[in-house]
Amino acid sequence: MDLASNPYTPGAGTPPPALVGRQEQLDSGRVVIARTAQGRPAEAPILYGLRGVGKTVLLKELQRQSDAAGWVTVEIEGKQDPDEQILARRRLARGLIASVRAVAPPSRWTDSWRRALGSLSSFSVGVGVTGVQVGVGIEPRAGTADSGDATLDLEELVREMAPALEETGIGLAIFVDEIQDLDPTTLSALLSVRHRASQNRWPFQLYGAGLPTVPGRLAEVRSYAERFPYTRIGALSDADARAALSEPARDEGIHFEERALEILVEISGGYPYFLQIFGDQAWKTAAGPETITEDDALVAVSNGTALLDESLFHSRWDRATPTQKDLMRAMSLDAGSSQIAVLVERLGKRRPSDLSVTRDALIKKGLIFAPERGVVAFTVPHMGDFIRRQNEE
Repeated sequence: MDLASNPYTPGAGTPPPALVGRQEQLDSGRVVIARTAQGRPAEAPILYGLRGVGKTVLLKELQRQSDAAGWVTVEIEGKQDPDEQILARRRLARGLIASVRAVAPPSRWTDSWRRALGSLSSFSVGVGVTGVQVGVGIEPRAGTADSGDATLDLEELVREMAPALEETGIGLAIFVDEIQDLDPTTLSALLSVRHRASQNRWPFQLYGAGLPTVPGRLAEVRSYAERFPYTRIGALSDADARAALSEPARDEGIHFEERALEILVEISGGYPYFLQIFGDQAWKTAAGPETITEDDALVAVSNGTALLDESLFHSRWDRATPTQKDLMRAMSLDAGSSQIAVLVERLGKRRPSDLSVTRDALIKKGLIFAPERGVVAFTVPHMGDFIRRQNEE
């Protein structure tokens, strides 16, 4: 195959050539934009699911919708590193400045926009952004969004920006990937602003994406967050998984044998990231000029699995301590989720509380989650298969 024509995109968060199976979420994003423009209440979805299901790709596509509608948009990412967490509000402020500059050039500044920009300047100075001007002649508005309290300042900023956004017919949307890892202060402030915006019909939306722990995490920070609209993003259906593989190839004049498709769809489990990995390997290893065969698919499975082991799986496995690895090994013996009571017996412990510290540490690292009380599961699909392969070596 011509490697330059390879349509598959196995990078993390990289948009696939065919975004299939997510039309409902994309349609909901368009509804949010339309209702916000009409001054009607609308609530952006908070996406959650296992790693590799395409949450980041979908979040970026929702942002592109807002960008196309002329909105002020900002994207930030939650980080577990404490040093990175400190920078979250600075990145938010710098992103706001850049987006506002693009959406509202000086020729469009009205009194409302000047007030909004003054408040943004105050907020930016307050979070430590230096060397970046909001606009020529725009000075910080003393006493607005500059108290040092993250929640109060962000609420005042959005409140002050609302009139300018409304007269322009646009909204402000903040997109947070890995939202469960956002520092508690910034996360609490964003959730509060979303709540206040809904009450006051400010043209503001908060989109988020993260692990299955997200609904519980957000509710811990702000209790009313339990009423936000959460959308679980799962694996693709068999038909959509086939389309994700076959449509990009067909656009390049390449055909999959039926058995080849069956093999790659089955090994991927319908997870978009895995589909891109195996599709990429099938393209690179295919011997024929026009067809990806069953033999090509089998080689792709071998090569793709080795690639996933060395990148996706090993990087997470190495983050666990020996004790944590013992718990994960015990979990890997189950085809799906694991009962804590069963794990206690396997590990020779006396009671569930003996696993609590290890369990909580793995959840904090984002390696496992608790789908329900007394149950744990891996956040990465096929992690159990990887662990079993290590035990067999």
